[in-house]
Amino acid sequence: MSNIVEITDFLAPELDIYARLTEVQLLNNEFPEKGLFIAESPKVIERALDSGYEPVSCLIEKKHIEGEGKRILSRINHVPVFTAEFDILTQLTGFKLTRGMLCAMKRKKLPTVKEICENKKRIVVLDKVMNPTNVGAIIRSAAALGMDAVLLTSGCSDPLYRRAVRVSMGTVFQIEWTFLEDDGLDEIKALGFKTVAMALKDNTLSINDPRLAAEKRLAIIMGTEGDGLSDKTIEGCDYAVKIPMYHGVDSLNVAAASAVAFYQLSKTPNDE
Repeated sequence: MSNIVEITDFLAPELDIYARLTEVQLLNNEFPEKGLFIAESPKVIERALDSGYEPVSCLIEKKHIEGEGKRILSRINHVPVFTAEFDILTQLTGFKLTRGMLCAMKRKKLPTVKEICENKKRIVVLDKVMNPTNVGAIIRSAAALGMDAVLLTSGCSDPLYRRAVRVSMGTVFQIEWTFLEDDGLDEIKALGFKTVAMALKDNTLSINDPRLAAEKRLAIIMGTEGDGLSDKTIEGCDYAVKIPMYHGVDSLNVAAASAVAFYQLSKTPNDE
């Protein structure tokens, strides 16, 4: 393959994407249309390609050229593919964490909230969830457990940050998502959703309350690690819901709580 380039100089600017640029620099807030992200591992890269993301270049351990990466390389034979032995690649920060393959890709223009919510029955709203590991895990649960889309406030970690993509196992490419204004609850309600605040408060509904399953359209609101949702947000929602706890446990991690919530609240009036 003529597009394969053996790495000889770690200071080559072509490798900046993998070795030296921060997540914020890749995001490129000043020129978002030029933003990039890094997909890790053959499975995740393939899911990104299947979802229409455009590759810029690839970095691969030499042994995977004729192995796990072969099928993907045949799909990206129009972009540079940088390669070296594993011992050399581990000099690049973070390469030990991958399954031998990284791909730099162009970001897409995000859809609007209205476009995302059209014809959806169950959506997730993340409010200031800052840890990319939690964002990735929540998106994976949302995709797996019947949610139709994910909205994030500006205080959330970006779903295309490298760790979030990795933890999600590429499901960030399989479920629709976009960013929401921090005061966007009114917009969600105007689109026909009843809002459900996940909150460790008194006077809340149990998560299996039949009134929730009876709602045709639900938006499940989950808050930041530690503090959860603000009182103002909870008061502005149609329902406040709590997951019952036992053995003196006061709460679950937001990612764990999301899996419980999505499984239960994915039920709709059409379900038996």
